Amino acid sequence: MIRIDDLEDKVAAYAPNADIDLLRRAYVFSAMEHKGQVRQSGEPYLIHPIEVAGILVDLRLDVVTITAGLLHDVVEDTLTSIERVREYFGETVAHLVEGVTKLSTIPFSSQEEKQSENFRKMLLAMVDDIRVILIKLADRLHNMRTLEFLPEEKRKRIALETMDIYAPIANRLGMGKIRNELEDLAFRHLDPAAYFQLEHLVEQRRKGADEFAKEMVERISKILEENGIAATIQSRIKRNYSIYLKMNKQKISIEQVYDFVALRILTDGKEDCWKAVGYVHQIGRPVPGRFKDFISIPKPNLYQSLHTSIVTEKGLTCEIQIRTHEMHRIAEQGIAAHWKYKEGKVAPGPEDQHVQWLRQLLEYHQELKDPKEFLSILKVDLYPDEVYAFTPKGQVISLPRGATPIDFAYAIHTELGSHCTGARVNGQLMPLRYKLKSGDIVEIIRAQEMNVGRDWLSVVKTSRARNKIRHIVHLQERTKSIEVGRKLWEKECRKYKQNVKKILVEEEISKKLPDYGLIKMEDFYAALGYGKLAAKNIMAQLLPEEVLAEGPVQKESRIANAVKKALGLAERAIKVKGADDVLVYLAKCCGPIKGEKIVGYITRGKGVAVHSEHCPNVTNLLYEAERKIEVAWDTSSEEPHLVPVDLTVDDKPGILAKVTTAVADTQTNIKGAKVRIDPDGKGHIRLDLEVTDLKHLEKVLNKVRQIEGVQSAGRTWEGKKEAAR
Repeated sequence: MIRIDDLEDKVAAYAPNADIDLLRRAYVFSAMEHKGQVRQSGEPYLIHPIEVAGILVDLRLDVVTITAGLLHDVVEDTLTSIERVREYFGETVAHLVEGVTKLSTIPFSSQEEKQSENFRKMLLAMVDDIRVILIKLADRLHNMRTLEFLPEEKRKRIALETMDIYAPIANRLGMGKIRNELEDLAFRHLDPAAYFQLEHLVEQRRKGADEFAKEMVERISKILEENGIAATIQSRIKRNYSIYLKMNKQKISIEQVYDFVALRILTDGKEDCWKAVGYVHQIGRPVPGRFKDFISIPKPNLYQSLHTSIVTEKGLTCEIQIRTHEMHRIAEQGIAAHWKYKEGKVAPGPEDQHVQWLRQLLEYHQELKDPKEFLSILKVDLYPDEVYAFTPKGQVISLPRGATPIDFAYAIHTELGSHCTGARVNGQLMPLRYKLKSGDIVEIIRAQEMNVGRDWLSVVKTSRARNKIRHIVHLQERTKSIEVGRKLWEKECRKYKQNVKKILVEEEISKKLPDYGLIKMEDFYAALGYGKLAAKNIMAQLLPEEVLAEGPVQKESRIANAVKKALGLAERAIKVKGADDVLVYLAKCCGPIKGEKIVGYITRGKGVAVHSEHCPNVTNLLYEAERKIEVAWDTSSEEPHLVPVDLTVDDKPGILAKVTTAVADTQTNIKGAKVRIDPDGKGHIRLDLEVTDLKHLEKVLNKVRQIEGVQSAGRTWEGKKEAAR
């Protein structure tokens, strides 16, 4: 356990003029407030803030940040108020503590909403003072180091949040050392079986790897010294999570991980880095395509280094990173090593590349009201940019992996993106869905008229492009919905032989708009067109009962029933929150089954479409959170669902009979069946089953999977298997 004296000595060593008394007072205050509190491990709670402060000291941060680290939990976990912290330690320390404190006193309707709002608060505080996230990362790192004392469910939730949010934030801030430890610790708790199995494999190779690394260090040191290059050489074994990702992504064994051993060469100057590459390539043959120059084109988090891989005469592969000592310090500490924060300037300037992405992220997402959508897009934005494309004039545009020319156009200017009609990549016309590669030279073809399509939402990767497209599509959809709503209202008026202009004037609908949360008539028509309001319900509130009684009620009922049948509506199967007479139908793209999580989406003039929560179309459909509506399965309904199921089987006699018998044993009706045999001898059986709910389907699938000769069985979802054995 680290002591306060140790912290004071370390701070005094790198900041002789620091206010050590402030640290001492914060330590005493924290000890008094946390007195009697213990952690899940049984240790005194005070150990946690001291360890957090120790991590901040190792980053060589200023005394104010370390003080806030000692106090970071006093407002959240004790009876102390932020006003008391402000009184004792000043405005700046109180501001940092408040930025780190969670919104624990505000009631939230769901865990996702709580998580979303806490992240919004943290990100806003980061823009104002980046030290907030440095304290938060130190807090999370120590919590991850002691995570084993928590219940399993809580461990997994915290580990997943760390992997999805905190490790990527550390990476975006260039804090490689903290990011690496967070990922390895999260991996250990998210998949302990895979972690310990991999650790065993690593230990088996460690001895040979250490000997190889020692040999390579000696050879490289000798050749650099002979050529007058002063350098420090470090060796390491690739960390567990990186090995795990590579093995899974490339489907290879640990023996095939070519960069299992990695060396790092630290030089005094940039020129020595380039010289060192040449000498390293004399020791072993460079691996084609493995040389990367992040010095000429730094990563967005300002990481700089030369990467290369060589194969020795013994056939062994080694990855080598070459950079200066200063580049290495920035690679390890990121924004914590930045000169501005060493000079006491705590608020990043608008030109600071470390946090440009953060400013953009907040700008793009400030209007997102759906917590799920905010968290989903936040996770996407936090992952590192990996593609570097060029404009015809040589400007470098960094984009996420999988980005398209549309993303490229929006990254340059909103107008260019919205008028993009095509693209030339390296001089050749390419489709707008083309996934850009590093080094591509992209020329955007611009149309005079706006050319935005809703289908663009399914191909773009950047939040900037997605939010601009959503805004434009929203305006387009609103225009269409106003037109549809106007026609629906005119049709409803004709049914009751009412003059549209007369009823608008006499009944003064505009005066009733506030009752529906609307402002003007365009809003009224748009609400009708979207399906948020039903024309017949509005008419029922305006006309006398004797007039309504004359309407074609029976005829309308027959039409409604026909529409419901055409759209595949299961009668009374779905309940819509706050609406009893809205047309509801199951989306055909995912065919949700009773028992699985569902989400409702208000369509234009067609009622509410119900999708599976996991349907890939949901992400693209819900570009307007207001059109999402809460739906639930009607537990009293026993309406069956027709579900397609795909089976891959061995081509042998009797297999079809065994499958159909197994299905029949579960009291399940087969409405259709198709069989085909591939040239490779594999058989494929497609069954259309009538099931009552998700549990019923799983029962059938589990029964079928037990048959000898059945390789896999799963529900068909948009032509693909949703589950397989």
